[in-house]
Amino acid sequence: MNPAVAALFLLGASVVLASEPSPYAGEASNPIQSLSADEINGLMDGKGMGFARAAELNHFPGPRHVLELADALDLSEEQIEQTRQIFETMRDGAVELGARLVDDERALDALFATGEVTASALDALLLKSGETRAKLRGVHLKAHLETKKVLSHHQVMMYDHLRGYTDGTTTHPHAH
Repeated sequence: MNPAVAALFLLGASVVLASEPSPYAGEASNPIQSLSADEINGLMDGKGMGFARAAELNHFPGPRHVLELADALDLSEEQIEQTRQIFETMRDGAVELGARLVDDERALDALFATGEVTASALDALLLKSGETRAKLRGVHLKAHLETKKVLSHHQVMMYDHLRGYTDGTTTHPHAH
């Protein structure tokens, strides 16, 4: 073999060996290939998982965190009860839809595991999964909408400050 060709081959092989492993390395044994164990647990437990980030970062507090900060926000008993009801409704819907989304992802995984996936079967499953995901996100976002109605403008400002989103001195464009 030509020494120059051999050198290029060795260089190429060392680049391949030195490359970073796939971010999916170690996940081949997951029960559902398209979800991590943390994602499955979060969906099954009705966790937020970033579904309401648009609301959270735009001055629409989440009910779980409002309840956690009840003392610091100086919530009245009525506000606590209203927020608790919003949270429970959200959690119930999120658990139901989260389980449905896990089932959708399990079906997607099974579809590929057969090796006989078709574009039309894939499209149908993706539409179903996308609809479930949108409904789940809606449950979380709507809970933020309802929670903001329970709080005063000052409490929303305090919430943002306590959660680290502002320095506590700025005003919000969505004054309540």
